[in-house]
Amino acid sequence: AALARGLALAALLVLSPAGAARQARRPNVVLILTDDQDVCLGGMTPLKKTNALIAQMGITFLNAYVPSALCCPSRASILTGKYPHNHHVVNNTLEGNCSSKLWQKIQEPYTFPALLKTMCGYQTFFAGKYLNEYGAEDAGGVTHVPPGWSFWYALEKNSKYYNYTLSVNGKARRHGENYSVDYLTDVLANMSLDFLEYKSNFEPFFMMISTPAPHSPWTAAPQYTKSFQNVSAPRNSNFNIHGKNKHWLIRQAKTPMTNSSIQFLDDAYRKRWQTLLSVDDLVEKLVKKLELNGELENTYIFYTSDNGFHTGQFSLPIDKRQLYEFDIKVPLLVRGPGIKPNQTNKMLVANIDLGPTILDIAGYDLNKTQMDGMSLLPLLRGDRNVTWRSDFLVEYQGEGYNGSDPTCPGLGPGVTHCFPDCVCEDSYNNTYACVRTLSTSWDLQYCEFDDREVFVEVYNLTADPHQINNIAKTIDQEILEKMNYRLMMLQSCSGATCRTPGVFDPGYRFDPRLMFSNHGVRARRFSAQSL
Repeated sequence: AALARGLALAALLVLSPAGAARQARRPNVVLILTDDQDVCLGGMTPLKKTNALIAQMGITFLNAYVPSALCCPSRASILTGKYPHNHHVVNNTLEGNCSSKLWQKIQEPYTFPALLKTMCGYQTFFAGKYLNEYGAEDAGGVTHVPPGWSFWYALEKNSKYYNYTLSVNGKARRHGENYSVDYLTDVLANMSLDFLEYKSNFEPFFMMISTPAPHSPWTAAPQYTKSFQNVSAPRNSNFNIHGKNKHWLIRQAKTPMTNSSIQFLDDAYRKRWQTLLSVDDLVEKLVKKLELNGELENTYIFYTSDNGFHTGQFSLPIDKRQLYEFDIKVPLLVRGPGIKPNQTNKMLVANIDLGPTILDIAGYDLNKTQMDGMSLLPLLRGDRNVTWRSDFLVEYQGEGYNGSDPTCPGLGPGVTHCFPDCVCEDSYNNTYACVRTLSTSWDLQYCEFDDREVFVEVYNLTADPHQINNIAKTIDQEILEKMNYRLMMLQSCSGATCRTPGVFDPGYRFDPRLMFSNHGVRARRFSAQSL
């Protein structure tokens, strides 16, 4: 009711006939963001309606990645169009700048939704999970509404399906555990439909719908709790094997996994799929409403996730935050004006490209931004002779407890996210940076860890798509040195310097001056002390 009243007031805004016609021609944009949805391990399989309504009606990017395989840094990259070393959100904690006062002051005023609203005249709508620490008392609580949002329905803290609090334009609204009125994915769908019903018809709109699914606690809607009973996690070639020649955190996982661990991850895998069925319903309702309103043909719809996920790869039970394909690769589907149906694209794209793309759609001059990403609009339109990137940066700062984890006292301080059989998914020195390269001649990943070993991992994904064999000690030394230089450059890049030619591009050159920015010298590897 409150949403309807607020939107009805917005609908009273009247433009001149000429102005209204001009506004009406500008495309609308919808961004659907799921939470922890992989693409490498079958994460899109349950979404039959989404595949039919978005993928088959538009384009699927086969090589879409995130620069950090963790919720808050990744979401910050979407909002700002920047790598983590430029937006400074390094993990899911307030100390890691996740929805902190510093983030609110330095980054939020310049996110792409803020520019859409203030500079492009879009009405903007947000519903769902924002950043993991949003609503924390130390960061203003749920009364804080980030600049750039006309309508704000944000989840307090991390993903839940029941018993949560929403910030409704800055006022707390508590939800319980009654499926018909509280199941969060459905609540987001209903709020979105209300927005489309009552919004102003004189301004273009942007919607960001951020679902809890398929994040834990994997609570399915009642009608879907019996689905996929015979489904189990994929047993691919890197499932339940020892991560030999990898960083110590991967090597510490127990192989083979216990029967209880395998049963747990299979159960989690099924439940994740079950929660996605409600997302599939949301997409169907949204597309039908846009069609009913006569707005579908003038609306771009983006569907993606904040990071991937793993279930048993290298004997790690379940989580994300690692450097491998299953954690950093995500689905990306787009339909909209000028996009031909049933296409695939193999270009290397990243979620830092979403902000520039949406601003480009709105007609905003991207030269006025400080974004690191590139507009996907030429790729969406099928433009030929597009010069595109061949590499991008992956970076992550590990989390760990100062004391020993009570589950694994033998491992000492500095680990976190540990399972009962003493397998830990993260640690302070799980801090790394990678160059992920995809060119005509190379499909390569080069990574360095910021630890005492200065451990290096290198994978040739053409020969080894599941990243089983670390070839750091056998690859040609000249390639190793070039990748090291490229990594240093990308870790210090900002804006246009993040889009310079990669190691295997014809125009590649190493220029030490590129390691310096207007902000001074950046550390080669970021650390807790520098942030």
